[in-house]
Amino acid sequence: MTMTDITKLAALFLALNLLAFWVYFLDKQAARHGRWRISERTLLMLALVGGSIGAVAAQQLLRHKTRKEPFRSVLMGILVMHGALTAVLIFAPQWSLYLLQSL
Repeated sequence: MTMTDITKLAALFLALNLLAFWVYFLDKQAARHGRWRISERTLLMLALVGGSIGAVAAQQLLRHKTRKEPFRSVLMGILVMHGALTAVLIFAPQWSLYLLQSL
């Protein structure tokens, strides 16, 4: 992986997490004002595709869906999975190349 690839990956990661935070914010505002809500499935999918840190940050900072189960547990599971994948990318880059080639 070149520095350009890493920079693009970091920019994508940042964008996904900012998007997730923003969507959680919009859902929190909708909940406060009794408007149409964003589905939990959509919120979790945003976390799953790479926005887990933004989703958890929004959940904690905005106090949004902090007591809702199984939503909370699924979100934490996604965060743990992303942490494990990040560890593999950092500490075992040869595995990540194999995984990417098999996709």
